[in-house]
Amino acid sequence: MPPDNSLPVEVRRLMAARGARSLGQGALFAAFTLYLHAMRWTSPEIGATLSAALLVGAVFTMAVGPASDRRGRKRYLLIYEAVQAVAALLAIITAWPPALALAAIMGGFGRGAGGSAGPFAPLEQAWLANALPAHKRGAVFSLNAAIGFLGMAAGAFITGGVHFLIVPLGKTLAYRPLFLVSFAGSILAFWMIAGLHETPPVFLTGGRPVEYRERRQENRMLARLVIANAINGMGIGMIAPLIAYWFALRFQHGPGSIGPALSASFLLGGTGSVLVARLAQRYGLIRPVIILRGIGFVLLLLVPLVPQFGLSAALFAVRTGVNQGTAGVRQALVAGLTRERRGLAASLQNVSIQIPRAVGPLASGFMLHAGMLKLPFFIAAFLQLAYVGLYARFFRGYAEGGVE
Repeated sequence: MPPDNSLPVEVRRLMAARGARSLGQGALFAAFTLYLHAMRWTSPEIGATLSAALLVGAVFTMAVGPASDRRGRKRYLLIYEAVQAVAALLAIITAWPPALALAAIMGGFGRGAGGSAGPFAPLEQAWLANALPAHKRGAVFSLNAAIGFLGMAAGAFITGGVHFLIVPLGKTLAYRPLFLVSFAGSILAFWMIAGLHETPPVFLTGGRPVEYRERRQENRMLARLVIANAINGMGIGMIAPLIAYWFALRFQHGPGSIGPALSASFLLGGTGSVLVARLAQRYGLIRPVIILRGIGFVLLLLVPLVPQFGLSAALFAVRTGVNQGTAGVRQALVAGLTRERRGLAASLQNVSIQIPRAVGPLASGFMLHAGMLKLPFFIAAFLQLAYVGLYARFFRGYAEGGVE
């Protein structure tokens, strides 16, 4: 892992911005569905709101990602932080359902993005990739993911404090302070990014022409990425956005225990990112993903089968650690699939996950409403297994580190 002083200033500030926004993301991932549940929203209503947020995010990704290859990343990231701050402010001042739904869709509340810039995360990835040589991407992307997960762990842990506010503030008003965390994080991230000088993307500086054969090979790899990610995204969407709500339904627990439990899962995710970075340096970008995601498949099957909250939460936390720990090296792989179209590649990575993922909360919401608490996990687990198989087949022969 390269020391901090070996990283360009733009890389360090982008990572600091990720840490700032991850606190609010962690808090709302753990608490937002519980907040809606406390206000007596139904399972289908909660699922539909989360699905709408994911779909809107995917539309923004498709529009902005490729454009950023020509126009730069900074302006779009600043717009994202401003929108996030407005959405959090709206949720602070009102709980009127239409306004809260609008804020959730604008701000992506409850989706959990690992501290990234949500639908604009591809821009961050492309900016980091352009600022780093290929041999450092795996380690730095993993460190960046670890910062996001550790910040989300802290944010989710804060959620436990809602338990102590319910008596003085009431069952629903007790959740409102958590939106202040998201608001403050967005303001701080805006300040971090605003102070950066962005190096123009390759398209703006007249980079070397790309040979037809090379472009064709890049397109083939991107098509494989989309296919594998579509399977992965569907599996993620069945479980992740509704996991706090599922714990509440399955075990009748509240934020006092669910928040710390999810905090542990993000803590393991951050730890896993650091460990996977070291494994990637020794074994490459592919093998650690295949092995760890295979372990995650088994753990996901077990989560709904155990009868105790503590054991179920522990299994989910370990599963998050092994699954999310691979996020950085998977992003590094994507960054190396193309030479000059990194905004496009990162956007395809995001959209091909988010659109299928958007179907998951709505489908799971109806299943939970019907009392089928185990079925979403079983569907998600086998979708994840299919993803591992495709990932192994598509990328096993990929040249580690990618292009400069």
